[in-house]
Amino acid sequence: MTDYPHLFTPLDLGHVVLPNRVLMGSMHTGLEETGDWNRVAEFYAERARGGVALMVTGGMAPNREGGVFPGAAGLFSPEDIAHHRIVTDRVHEAGGRIAMQILHAGRYAYGKDCVSASAIKSPISPFPPAALDAAGVEKQIADIVTAAARAREAGYDGVEVMGSEGYLLNQFLVRHTNRREDEWGGAYENRMRLPVEVVRRVRAAVGQDFIVIYRISLIDLIPDGSTWDEVVTLARAIEAAGASILNTGIGWHEARVPTIATSVPRAAFAHLTMRLRPEVGIPVITSNRINRPEVAEALLAEGVADMVSMARPFLADPDFVVKAASGRAAEIAPCIACNQACLDHTFSGKISSCLVNPRAGHETELRYDPAPASKRIAVVGAGPAGMTAAIVAAGRGHRVALFEAADRIGGQLNMARRVPGKEEFHGLVDWFAVMLDRAGVDLRLGQRADLAALAGYDEVIVATGVRPRDPAIPVEGAAQVLSYVDLLTGRAQAGARVAVVGAGGIGFDVSEYLVEGESLTLHPDQWRQEWGVGDPSSSAGGLAAPQPSAPVRQVTLLQRKPEKPGRRLGKTTGWIHRAALAAKGVTMLGGVTYERITPEGLWISFGPARELPELIAADTVVLCSGQESERGLVDELAAAGISAHVIGGADVAAELDAKRAIDQAARLAATL
Repeated sequence: MTDYPHLFTPLDLGHVVLPNRVLMGSMHTGLEETGDWNRVAEFYAERARGGVALMVTGGMAPNREGGVFPGAAGLFSPEDIAHHRIVTDRVHEAGGRIAMQILHAGRYAYGKDCVSASAIKSPISPFPPAALDAAGVEKQIADIVTAAARAREAGYDGVEVMGSEGYLLNQFLVRHTNRREDEWGGAYENRMRLPVEVVRRVRAAVGQDFIVIYRISLIDLIPDGSTWDEVVTLARAIEAAGASILNTGIGWHEARVPTIATSVPRAAFAHLTMRLRPEVGIPVITSNRINRPEVAEALLAEGVADMVSMARPFLADPDFVVKAASGRAAEIAPCIACNQACLDHTFSGKISSCLVNPRAGHETELRYDPAPASKRIAVVGAGPAGMTAAIVAAGRGHRVALFEAADRIGGQLNMARRVPGKEEFHGLVDWFAVMLDRAGVDLRLGQRADLAALAGYDEVIVATGVRPRDPAIPVEGAAQVLSYVDLLTGRAQAGARVAVVGAGGIGFDVSEYLVEGESLTLHPDQWRQEWGVGDPSSSAGGLAAPQPSAPVRQVTLLQRKPEKPGRRLGKTTGWIHRAALAAKGVTMLGGVTYERITPEGLWISFGPARELPELIAADTVVLCSGQESERGLVDELAAAGISAHVIGGADVAAELDAKRAIDQAARLAATL
């Protein structure tokens, strides 16, 4: 008897029955562009073995002008078909099914040959698109249909036609980007003609025994986007044109509302899928910020959707489905929606991976094979690096002792999870605890490792982390000066007016901690109100006036660097943090010199002359001015002639970089 009966109910699509209700949503990983098709095949095959009912590839370009960037993968030749056949054969051998997403980027294509409905440049691309003429529109349709036919020839079980997230088909749908006056513009029946015609012709080309998914935008979150009536009209027309399934997309890439970051509530947009489902007669899939089997089960049980799409959770754990089915849900590595190794990598031209699971995208070269001989290994420090090293090493057959001076595991993750909007870190720490136990690691909490404790081990791994760096700002009188550790561990409280020194990731986290009351991430209705997410029935595109709640404190965030604070934050999440603080009235200043701290606040100056010092009135000054590696044990071991592996913050102090720490730990432990 499964704990998730709705999740594991088969779905009959007529010509094929899917074994469960889980779709692995499309993710552009960059793997296809490497040309290493064995690597691509293994990425998908590992997830097929993990039990997902149907997978969708990253977006494949139907032609050169439609690629998301120059050189984007597609099915342009017989050679391409043969390469993709390697992937589909491997997936089928693993017992899975896979659909190829056909994505025409339109004006989002990062190249001078990009095209769209009208010649209106995207705010997130430097290239203005050319407006397609009638012949150009016909060419795009023909190329998409050809791609679908080639996908079938390559062995795919279906295709997904990408019609959301602001890509080409979506661009034709809305007045925001379609200013045409011909048969492809103007009235909605003309604006929706392109996606409907694409689906109709794709179905004719591939036959009835082939899955055709259409990815429909339920809420555009841009001005002059689709109304709800238009969404429903399109959904019915797409069904009539021959689609097997409707998959739901949320928001355009240029929208100023977060949709998949960790601060977005789980299933924050699923209510829209529930509204659409009774309007059509084909299965409807819900998506966005669904990362646990119990969340998926509840959505299906409530009748929200016929199927649940999860993408990044399958980067975090390819065995998500089989673990849920076998009563091992606690072992599912959680997607924390941090974007650091997935989307940030994608938009930086790197191979996508996962902070929690560095094997994602690297399945063929980062392997956790059984060790040739079992060693006694000591790991010092139960932060993310130390825990990862211990779990991987023990899983390979080594006997591992993990020393931690504190009375609990987690290290700096325990501070991160106190930040509003980072509640997913609770699940990450819980997962580490489960996996340490499952791996048989000898966990020694409250025990500070010294030379005597580490004697006799074959290998010593030092993961002692970092300590806050002292910026050496002169302090006068009884001024309240705290480190971020004092604040986020609850050892001290801040006053009503706070100056935060340091505007890196920690400074932004601390500022959000200071201005927020109860986390809005736990209250979807309030979160939508805060960000201005409205009802597309009453507002085209679903935008409303944001109504941010009042800040708990008055905060000024400062940095020495003469640049915009937050400029170096994550590529896909930095804007969210900046916007959230701006909505709370946080003053953000760059290019300052810290003169001194007094009971009245923080004195700063600007420029090399440092003239006219200015007071930032504050009851509390919080120092977030960087970290230093905690290397005392490393030096002791070296003096005693004992070699050690040094990983994580103890190796390099760079913000709180859990991505780098976990990757480094996993790669080391895989080689011991």
